[in-house]
Amino acid sequence: MGKNILDLWNEEAKKFFLTEERYFTFDLPNYFTFNEILEEISKKLDNRKLSEFYSDYKITNHEGIEETKKNNPSFFENVNYKLFNNKNGEYSWRLFQLIHPVLYVSLVNEITKEENWNIILEKFKEKGIIECVSIPVIKSEKKKTEKWEQILTWWEDVEQKSISLALEYSYIFHTDIVDCYGSIYTHSISWALHTKDIAKQNRNDKKLIGNIIDKHLQDMANGQTNGIPQGSILMDFIAEIVLKYSDMELSKKLEVLLDKDFKIIRYRDDYRIFVNNPETWKEIIKELSNTLADLWMKISSEKTIFSDDVIDSSIKPDKLFWLTNSSKNWNVEKHLLIIKKLSEKYKNSWTLNKELQNFYQKIYKKQSLKNTDVLISIITDIVFKNPRTYPISISILGKFISILDDEKKEIIIGKVENKIKKLPNTEVVDLWLQRLTLKFNTHKEYQGDLSKKVNDISIKIWNVEWLNDEFQKIVNEINIINREEIEKMDNYPNLDEILLFESKANYY
Repeated sequence: MGKNILDLWNEEAKKFFLTEERYFTFDLPNYFTFNEILEEISKKLDNRKLSEFYSDYKITNHEGIEETKKNNPSFFENVNYKLFNNKNGEYSWRLFQLIHPVLYVSLVNEITKEENWNIILEKFKEKGIIECVSIPVIKSEKKKTEKWEQILTWWEDVEQKSISLALEYSYIFHTDIVDCYGSIYTHSISWALHTKDIAKQNRNDKKLIGNIIDKHLQDMANGQTNGIPQGSILMDFIAEIVLKYSDMELSKKLEVLLDKDFKIIRYRDDYRIFVNNPETWKEIIKELSNTLADLWMKISSEKTIFSDDVIDSSIKPDKLFWLTNSSKNWNVEKHLLIIKKLSEKYKNSWTLNKELQNFYQKIYKKQSLKNTDVLISIITDIVFKNPRTYPISISILGKFISILDDEKKEIIIGKVENKIKKLPNTEVVDLWLQRLTLKFNTHKEYQGDLSKKVNDISIKIWNVEWLNDEFQKIVNEINIINREEIEKMDNYPNLDEILLFESKANYY
């Protein structure tokens, strides 16, 4: 496999994090751009402390004398931009966050100072029993996206390795952490980097990198200490710091079991435990539960699965389903109906995204299609129930709609939007519906400030009251919408806009 971020020296790591593809990892249309604002903030901050740029406020003390005080981001709500996304086509939702760019750059600067970066790297060098295979990777020149590189890493280091372990083990247990990012206790980052005793003894030491990270996270969350933002490579890495600490604590507890046969692989908050004796698993899961409880986290009883077929259980069930049902001889409608069956059985799966992309490549250049209304109805149902597919599903929908005459386009889009409106927390799908209609109905309104920002640059995305005038101006006036990209884009998303998977052979 290629490099991951632990292979970088501090200045390389800083450059890595300060790019828009690492700043946010959820899917937005291509005309959203954050490189300019990150670069400008980085220039202004340089190596200075963030507190130098706080705004002032006046307060009258108990003696009646007016004093000037400094604001702090933790005093304010909505510092980060919160993006609620429907999770399953029902009432469950996932919260993504666009981290305030000033706090993001400041945190990157602190983490990648040479001394701090070396402390972090040393912690990851510690050896334990649990094998972690989810450190964020660096895109190689041959790969188009880091998401695909990360998926390939999972395929090789988790799925393929799990299959090979069937030679050694008779049982496999799967489990994961409930709401991992939302459960992380920010003080535990200092525990992870400096040990719990040192962190508690030095909780007010503003020079400790663990405390610095903790303070930045609280600044993003109105002073709260529970949970970290989801939606960036930086936060993925911070989560790995805490999970590495958990791995080491668990390893200490499992030393008494070293005479027993087992293997543990962790990918982010997912654990695969291989044993030859189910009783060994019970001891491991007890210690894992206790370790996570000390960090205010817990495993999911609903997602804890046992199997005595290590090979079949090592392969994602959605992939097994497709491998046993796929055919090259389907017509367009039958192909989409089979994908719909996959979407019903395995919602939001990577195989579903993969096969939707393959389907899009199949129809992309077609100038006419039979039963377009039927195809639109099928893909809309997939959109409705599978939020992870929004970019590719909306692109397919756009292709179908592009074949219709202008009058019918408006009617169909109206029907699609009426169906989507029945869902709660649909800002992310609205962003993609806006991408679909933007070329022929520029001022159509959608919910959410990000959508409104496309047509009104005065819309404010992040709270800047805590910043001085200079930084308020940077955040408010640098446009995060690329008008040139909008002008040149096709009426519906092209393959390059939504391409994630590059080779069917690599995935299967």
